[in-house]
Amino acid sequence: MRLVPRSSKRAQGATPVEARPVVVISPGLNHRARGRDQNGGQRKPRLRLRATLSLVAVGAGFMLIAGQLLRLASLHEDAPQAAISKPLATAFSRPDIVDRNGRLLANDVVIPSLYADPSVMLDIDEVAHELSAVIPSLSQAFIREAVQDRSRQFVWLKRGISPSTARAVHELGLPGLAFQYELKRAYPAGRLVGHTLGFVNVDNHGLAGIERFLDETNQTDPVYSPKLSHRKPVQLSLDLSVQHALHDVLGDAKRRYKAEAAAGVVIDVRTGEILAAVSTPGADPLVPQEAETPERADRLRSGVFELGSIFKLFTLADALERKAVTPDMSIDVTRPLVADGHVIRDPHPSPRPLTVSQVFTKSSNVGAGVLALSGGAAAQQAFLAKLGFDKPLRTEAGRGAFPQLPRRWNAIETVTVSYGHGLAVAPLQFAAAAVPIVNGGTRVPLTFFKRPAGWTNTGPRVVSRETVTAMRKMMRANVASKAGTGWRADVPGLDVGGKTGTAEIAVNGRYDPDAVISSFVGAFPMDEPRTLTLLSLFRPQPTRETGGKISAGVTAAPATARLIERIAPLLPTELLRKPAND
Repeated sequence: MRLVPRSSKRAQGATPVEARPVVVISPGLNHRARGRDQNGGQRKPRLRLRATLSLVAVGAGFMLIAGQLLRLASLHEDAPQAAISKPLATAFSRPDIVDRNGRLLANDVVIPSLYADPSVMLDIDEVAHELSAVIPSLSQAFIREAVQDRSRQFVWLKRGISPSTARAVHELGLPGLAFQYELKRAYPAGRLVGHTLGFVNVDNHGLAGIERFLDETNQTDPVYSPKLSHRKPVQLSLDLSVQHALHDVLGDAKRRYKAEAAAGVVIDVRTGEILAAVSTPGADPLVPQEAETPERADRLRSGVFELGSIFKLFTLADALERKAVTPDMSIDVTRPLVADGHVIRDPHPSPRPLTVSQVFTKSSNVGAGVLALSGGAAAQQAFLAKLGFDKPLRTEAGRGAFPQLPRRWNAIETVTVSYGHGLAVAPLQFAAAAVPIVNGGTRVPLTFFKRPAGWTNTGPRVVSRETVTAMRKMMRANVASKAGTGWRADVPGLDVGGKTGTAEIAVNGRYDPDAVISSFVGAFPMDEPRTLTLLSLFRPQPTRETGGKISAGVTAAPATARLIERIAPLLPTELLRKPAND
């Protein structure tokens, strides 16, 4: 086809018109086309071969790539990370922690962290001045030192700030300040459960308490971005309502008796579940330094103390278990007891002999010493070891403090240990040892985790059922009768039993009668106890309410009554009465 202009009419003087294409079919065109078709027929096999080879090559390339990906996947190597100017520190995603009823105690939240890029800052002095005004905890000197190296592109300034603070920093409009979002632990209950939960570091890694236990047992996940955990919440044995009641009662007792500190625990004696555990003043898990200060230390687990006459619980149980005495047997306590040249007297000497039961209810040091000497030092040590005093107590919240036992164990040490002096233990460890004395005779491992349904105790038997029955009667008599030292712990309708203990604190190598730890260990209902409590007050002061006294009978015992009145309605019914299958 070719275009031919109509130029002949213009040459004849005709009015010019627009040239229009004229289609002219050349006779030779069909011939040439037919010739190409004939020659192309010879090239088709060659073109097909080239196409086939190309497809085979591409397919082989894809197969090689797929094979390499499968090989790398089989090596289980970490995914490659992009190299950027700021570090990618591994953080940890943690599961929620809830109480036995599902109430939240700890969880992860995503919050901004502030960093600086010194290489793009315009005026360091302006940044230091403006930023310190928004975040007072960042001094101008700290900011200047952190960003003075202009070659750096990433410097942490403040890890974990509130959204409102981040907004205020953003509104400053200063180049070189930016945010990276991270996981941070939140504790809705604050100091209420602080000592038990423990705390985490800036990378959300558990360092103490339950938080550390979760890391040690692989219940956390390393993450490279603020990714919340999808793990099932960790359920503790604590009951937040009981915890709150214990915290309130201890705080009230601390104020009422002007004590330096207070600690307490509530335990299900059948399962070993710790329903509440408090040491006050408490520690904020968001401020780990608080737990390291002496005034906020965990006195329940981490400190050891001479706890006084509550140890007579074990002295009498040991004597009964050895068949050395019966509850009605008389003990001569009318004269002081002499051991290794030391004279032991009762604060209020009895003019006549006391029965074994009266030795307990009147808290006679002389009577306890006589019972301990009847078995000797070896028997006493063996019995305390059966109760677990030969090693620290371990729970999910961590290892407790080491018990401090006498370096030598002669007659005088045997006597003083019988009434709770000469050895020092953590209050929680004492409570754990008291559990088998009231629960039927078997040790139960204490736990801060909720036991599964149908859990059964496989702990060793410490004392016989007969000894347990006798001890329950003496504990109840000590509270039910005005002749007992613990009568102020009585709660009508709940059959509370227990034992008082007033331990003098050694000051400059000598016991100070004006500085004591007053304690009361209690249980209820005493026909078949299900709940044990221990409450200790550190350095209570004489008050008008106590008649100028600081002993456990006028401080720790009435505080225990207030505690039991508070927690009894909160406990499951089976913890308040004898189970139907017993």
